[in-house]
Amino acid sequence: MSDFKRITAAESALIEGEFLAAGLDKEATRPPRAPSGRPFKFRRWFRETGWRHLVGVVLVVYAVLPLVYVLSASLNPNGTLTGSNELFSAIGLDSYVRLLNSDAYPYKNWFVNTLVIGAITAVCTVFLGALAAYSFSRMRFTGRRMGLLSLVLVQMFPQLLAVVAIYLLMTAIGDIFPAIGLNTHAGLILVYLGGALGVNTYLMYGFFNTIPTSIDEAAKIDGAGHARIFFTIILRLVAPILAVVGLLSFISVTNDFVIASVILIDPEKLTLAVGLYRLVSNPNYADWSAFSAGAVMAAIPIMVLFFLLQKYIVGGLTAGSVK
Repeated sequence: MSDFKRITAAESALIEGEFLAAGLDKEATRPPRAPSGRPFKFRRWFRETGWRHLVGVVLVVYAVLPLVYVLSASLNPNGTLTGSNELFSAIGLDSYVRLLNSDAYPYKNWFVNTLVIGAITAVCTVFLGALAAYSFSRMRFTGRRMGLLSLVLVQMFPQLLAVVAIYLLMTAIGDIFPAIGLNTHAGLILVYLGGALGVNTYLMYGFFNTIPTSIDEAAKIDGAGHARIFFTIILRLVAPILAVVGLLSFISVTNDFVIASVILIDPEKLTLAVGLYRLVSNPNYADWSAFSAGAVMAAIPIMVLFFLLQKYIVGGLTAGSVK
């Protein structure tokens, strides 16, 4: 046993001498040993990935808390926000029943008006924007570049600056064509189409350019014209951007307050944004509980539409980026 120890010690000294002769330190060549202990592992995890989880949780709480507060206020039967500071302290459907059965505030009409105006505006915006984007992308004509620049420049000015002009224009049109003048849904839809056509056309134009022109050329060789190429080929390839534009158009129409409050006058013709404002515009009594209930029900169509178009929005945009 003693001879084995002496041999081992001698070999160890010889190896150490070889390391020193080579200019290396034996301890430096050994792989570093991770210090044991749970606190170090937690600090390392937090430094590498943990802080990202913390930021994500903070952002989720920041985004979800207002929604939870509105839902809690809609279920509060007291009708005020003072008793809603404690979330879900009182739960009841009195606000929903009161709002749906109210004669002074025709919420059902507001809901239907918003759906009809939003759906027609979204469909027409998608169709007209796709036609304009196809023309700018596939055709070469005089004034094409100036037209694209004009679309961008017009969008620099907010629509709020044109409220007075829109009101005077719709009043003058109503004297000649009452069906599309002031206090009509058709007139409001035309105003929305005029304001949304520019930005949506430019947005679709960029997506249309990602589609190879060889597809159009092959179709033209087979005898197809621009109309056939557009309706049977191009529209199917650009379905993702059509879904995005339709969804954004519907959301903007649903949330619009300024233009709708200027064009619409009769209580039965109002949209949700304008009608719900009247619930809390009374300085003597503001029914915030009914307002919250109306806001919760107004969010349902947008959520349903988003979930229906989600596969086109998420999967289609990434696929279209490599066409």
